[in-house]
Parts: sequence; structure tokens; C-alpha cells
Amino acid sequence: MEFIDEDLQRYAEDHTSAESELLHKVNRQTHLNVLRPRMLSGHLQGRLLAMFSKMIRPKQILEVGTYTGYSALCLAEGLQPGGTLHTIDKNEELEERVLDYFAEAGLENSIRLHIGNAMEIIPTIDATFDIVFLDADKINYTNYYDLVFDKVAPGGYIIADNVLWSGKVLEKFRKKLDEDTAAVIAFNEKVQQDARVENILLPVRDGLLVARKL
Repeated sequence: MEFIDEDLQRYAEDHTSAESELLHKVNRQTHLNVLRPRMLSGHLQGRLLAMFSKMIRPKQILEVGTYTGYSALCLAEGLQPGGTLHTIDKNEELEERVLDYFAEAGLENSIRLHIGNAMEIIPTIDATFDIVFLDADKINYTNYYDLVFDKVAPGGYIIADNVLWSGKVLEKFRKKLDEDTAAVIAFNEKVQQDARVENILLPVRDGLLVARKL
């Protein structure tokens, strides 16, 4: 997941607006208490997601893959008054922790946490989204993309995390083509060939693919 020199990464973070106290707390507690803390967006990517949201000023956001709520809190920073962020995760063990963070942020009425299978939950959400953030199982990335596309407003954005997959999208960085890597490669190609969007792949952290619906 580390694509640039560690000192350059630290320099970039040192010249990026700091995390809020709550985000720092979520970051630290996740690393101390939760399995696979690398899944957390973290400082640099979190500030980028918050910046995107503040630029777009979304009324409705959908996040697929909540984890401990860090990226949801970042994306919610740009919500319009009265806006809603729907976030979906299958791990019910993290539900209480995540809801506590949302309440501490004063966002318990703005963020709706859905626990369960995203493929089943997404069709039940009656909303048109300005931002969709995909950060769940890579096997279903193309399925999620197809499922949400018609729910995205014209001019809206689909942002997908981990699209460089620790560099394994390149053959020289992998030992074999495993199922997850193949899924990420297929997703990246699908978006690249989709004439309904304009897209850019940013080599930030583990890669962010940003697609704007035409």
C-alpha cells in the first residue's frame, strides 16, 4: 500500500490540515482495538475525501463499507443542511462503536448506518446520490458499480478505494493473479471503458478511482 517514500508521505501529511480530535481518536482506537486497521482511510485520504465533499456539497451520500466510520465522518463534512449519508457494513460487531462516533460528532441524525448485505440493502434506499464511496469487498466492486449507477445524479461522483491493490494491479508486483486482484483489475477496466463517465485514478494511499457521471 506504500507507493511513495515514507519521508515524502510524512511531508505530505505535515502539509495537510490536521485531523479533528474525534478523527484522531477514531484513528488511534481503530489501530489499538480493531482488526485490520489498514482498512481505515487515515489522515491524508480522509482530508481528500472531506475536500471532495466540501467541493461537491452533496445532499445525499452512499458509502459501501463503513468499517469504524472514519471515512463517513470525513465525507459528512460537506453535507448540505438536511442532507443524509447512508453507510453500509456487514460487521455488526462494530455497530455500537461506529454509532458512538457518529453521536459524538453530532451526526446521529445525518448518518444512517445499515448493517447487512450491501447488495440487498442498496436497492431499498430511496435516494439519488451526489457521491458514492466504494470501500468494501473487492469481489463485488463491479456489482456495486452497476447497482448504484442509476441512483447517482447526473454530474455525481462514484469514488472507489483500493484500486491499486498494494500495486498488485501490475504483474511485476504480484506472485499470482488471485481473485481479489482480478476483481480490482476488472473494475478499473470497466470504469475506463464506460462512456457514461469521465474518470481519473489517483495514486493516493492505495489508489482512489474518481468517476463523474456525465
